Amino acid sequence: MRTITTIDLGSNSFRVLIYDCLNHKTLDEYQEVVGMADGLVSTGVISDAAQQRVIDAIEYSSKEMGYDPSTAICVTTAAMRMADNAQEVLDTFESKTGAMFRIIDGKEEARLTLLAIQYALKREKIDSQKFILLDIGGGSTEIIVNTHKDYISHSFNFGIVTLTQKNYSQDELNEYLELKKLEIKNFLLTLDINLDDYTFVATAGTPTTIAAIKLGQDFFHYDKDKVNGTKVDLNDLKECLDIFYHSSDEEIRKLVGSGRVEFIEIGIYIYKAIFEVLQKEASIVLDDGLREGVAINQCLLRE
Repeated sequence: MRTITTIDLGSNSFRVLIYDCLNHKTLDEYQEVVGMADGLVSTGVISDAAQQRVIDAIEYSSKEMGYDPSTAICVTTAAMRMADNAQEVLDTFESKTGAMFRIIDGKEEARLTLLAIQYALKREKIDSQKFILLDIGGGSTEIIVNTHKDYISHSFNFGIVTLTQKNYSQDELNEYLELKKLEIKNFLLTLDINLDDYTFVATAGTPTTIAAIKLGQDFFHYDKDKVNGTKVDLNDLKECLDIFYHSSDEEIRKLVGSGRVEFIEIGIYIYKAIFEVLQKEASIVLDDGLREGVAINQCLLRE
């Protein structure tokens, strides 16, 4: 059995995957909120505290899962792309843990995420010929338009963490998202496609959390096999917002997990904005993402 270990270090989440290349199957996985982008908008740097959380997560997960960080395929995305001290941070991670991270740009992030989604759609027996993929990250939002074997992607410079850190009022948030909707519309107009022909697919923490809540799950009873392929509509988003508005922080934390309470509302508003741009009534939610794409890509390179 040939296995690959991948680490996806995002703006908020740290995710590890041990993957079986022969059977294209997940053997083990781990994820933790590390808040790497905390304070990034105001300071321009990854803080010492955030770096230590990542180091602790690598050390803990490697012991629990039995992998060697120095042989893992490690990628990091938007927060590290924005940080003024990115190289210093990467050097620290390598010297402290052995993990060698590579900063990938928005296009590579989109390619690898798309690869994971293509495999996931086939696994779930969902048509994968024409779809628009939304990946809401902590520091960026990716839109990928897949048409048969071709795709076009665009990375938009806003995400749940960085947008939350702007501390906008509701009116300011609405105004900001209207501008982003126009930016996304203009991107889609350049493609000259009929949106009605494309299925709306969404991945990452916000869509999967909404799907889980719709299914009656919470953070401590999350079943990704049931979440995969779930359809989420605008009413589901509205119901989630209503739940959060009428719940305590402790109740929300039980639903979405520690470290996500302050970001989930912004994530829903971003998700809603994309629904409106695409004029879709529902989206298919998948749990697969960048770490799976990195693993599959490595498996294919080794064939």
